[in-house]
Amino acid sequence: MSTEPLHLGPDAEGRELLAADGTIAALADGPLVAPAGSRHVDCADSLMRPGAINAHTHIYSGLAPLGMPPPAEPPKNFVQILETVWWRLDRALDEAALRAAARYYAAESLRAGTTTLVDHHESPSFIEGSLDVLADACDELGIRAVLCFGATERNGGREEARRGLAECRRFIESNRRPLVRGIVSLHASFTVSDATVREAGELCRELGCPLHVHVAEDEADVRDAEHRGYAGPLERLLDLDALPAGSIMAHGVFLNAEQVRRAADAGIWLVQNPRSNRGNAVGYPSALAASPLVALGTDGYPARLEDEVAVLRQVARENGDAPVAVERRIADGHRLAAELFGLEFSPLAAGGAADVVVLESGRVRHVTVGGRLIVENGSLVTADQGEIRAEAQIQAARLWQRMDNLAMQVET
Repeated sequence: MSTEPLHLGPDAEGRELLAADGTIAALADGPLVAPAGSRHVDCADSLMRPGAINAHTHIYSGLAPLGMPPPAEPPKNFVQILETVWWRLDRALDEAALRAAARYYAAESLRAGTTTLVDHHESPSFIEGSLDVLADACDELGIRAVLCFGATERNGGREEARRGLAECRRFIESNRRPLVRGIVSLHASFTVSDATVREAGELCRELGCPLHVHVAEDEADVRDAEHRGYAGPLERLLDLDALPAGSIMAHGVFLNAEQVRRAADAGIWLVQNPRSNRGNAVGYPSALAASPLVALGTDGYPARLEDEVAVLRQVARENGDAPVAVERRIADGHRLAAELFGLEFSPLAAGGAADVVVLESGRVRHVTVGGRLIVENGSLVTADQGEIRAEAQIQAARLWQRMDNLAMQVET
């Protein structure tokens, strides 16, 4: 957190803002008297707005835009996409690749005006300590983050899941970074047993935190829950007492309106990821309109929320979704962030989080997080952007080779 008071403005609307001790100390439609020693940031011809919230992402995929090769054979369905691309990528991650991915993803997010990442992490070959790598990168660059390890049994059975939940516990109990929070996570219900789901719920209650999990992204998740004797993946998680109020379910494409209302009544958030859903050809989650608790995420795509919004508006029109519900969805990430951090994020107001984006003709000019100036005149000031990209390119090349080696092991 910044200890130096920060004075922003006046902007094109005549507003001035004073940030101190991590929050907005004052916001006025006219001149403010800034305390001695405060730093002034020019906002002429610009507009101050709350920072964007990415309510579900995968920081570990941060290197993907740097030349990730496609699978040798085009995947025929969603599960094959997971098996030949994303599950192979997460298994190939080591500490160095994850650190480079985290720094690159955080840096690009900040420069795009995204100030909070709600992450869902998997790196089966590097579990213990992986959340600290993510947290250190976020803390260094100055982005707000909610972190968790998605426990799964898809590689090493129950022991792998126990290690994932233990990493969540370790991180939640040890983290002292003011901009970072930890919660509990499962990867997706179709990759874990009932015993693991129960243990995740018990850990949530013990630590007083919500669960973050993929739910009904594809029909495979629904079929798996039905095969296990449940009405669906939502009912399975509820029946096993694994969804405390405030939990986050990503996707929900194959939930119906009744299920969505049931989740909302339980205080459970859903996060729509339009670019990912379109890219994976899983469909459009029309039933999400039945809930007032729906935020917007990128599911590992670059955290340029304006790109996500553009696709959301397009696919919503194509599927006849209500414009009012869609526009509310765009803003509700700030409500989710408020629950997770105990601060108000939007609208900008005294006492709220000093996470501010200053836009000039739609371009990100300045960014503050927790009252600290992170981006100034379009450039990252908390780290060397050139060094971050150079290291990302080095680690990306290593990562693609490791993925190729895993592919060859499968073939032999």
